[in-house]
Amino acid sequence: MDLKPFPSYSSHSQTGTDTINKDSEDVVSLTNVSIISRSRTSSYTATNEPVKDHRRRRSSSIISHVEQETQEDENDQQVLPNMNASWVSQRGAWLIHVVIIVLLKLFYNILPGLSSSTNWSWTLTNLTYNCGCYIMFHMIKGTPFEFNGGAFDNLTMWEQIDNETLYTPSRKFIISVPIFLFFVITHYTKLDYKMFIFNFLITFIIGIIPKLPSTHRLRISIPIITGPQQIS
Repeated sequence: MDLKPFPSYSSHSQTGTDTINKDSEDVVSLTNVSIISRSRTSSYTATNEPVKDHRRRRSSSIISHVEQETQEDENDQQVLPNMNASWVSQRGAWLIHVVIIVLLKLFYNILPGLSSSTNWSWTLTNLTYNCGCYIMFHMIKGTPFEFNGGAFDNLTMWEQIDNETLYTPSRKFIISVPIFLFFVITHYTKLDYKMFIFNFLITFIIGIIPKLPSTHRLRISIPIITGPQQIS
């Protein structure tokens, strides 16, 4: 009796193992494709969403308007009194303007060549006072004190006075000073035509226009002289 060997199952097991391995590889590949497609979809969605930039932008235009501060900046402004602008409403602050004008007039009176010229001494007094006020109230921005987290960095001193409330007594007085000075100069220059025009332009352009409500938060950028204006 011939003994036949038992059938070998090695080939069948090897074939089954290869099939399982191929199926598992297909599952892994499908999973990787799904993950990659999801990541691409999420990255595409993320790139399409607008990115919010809370930093202050710079305006390249010559004339720009400063927008209102955010609620966070307004809260920072109310944390402590603004010492940079609150002194304008304090006792004796109005008298400083009169003292400065008198000192300027005395200074130009003692200069050689101007002591005998009343017209030019008064005109230079008017020019110096208005230019000084323009630089202090309308050119310098922010505060020299670090107490509000930079909430006033984009506002001039004129815009900081009385929390931007218009037509307050302090604002009315500061506007009236250059007008009163112009009338005084007109009187002492004896209505000289050239001096009248020159002092009127100085008073109107430098002393009055920047303080009007229509120019509130308005920025004029002059190339080379002033850099790009920051807007909220």
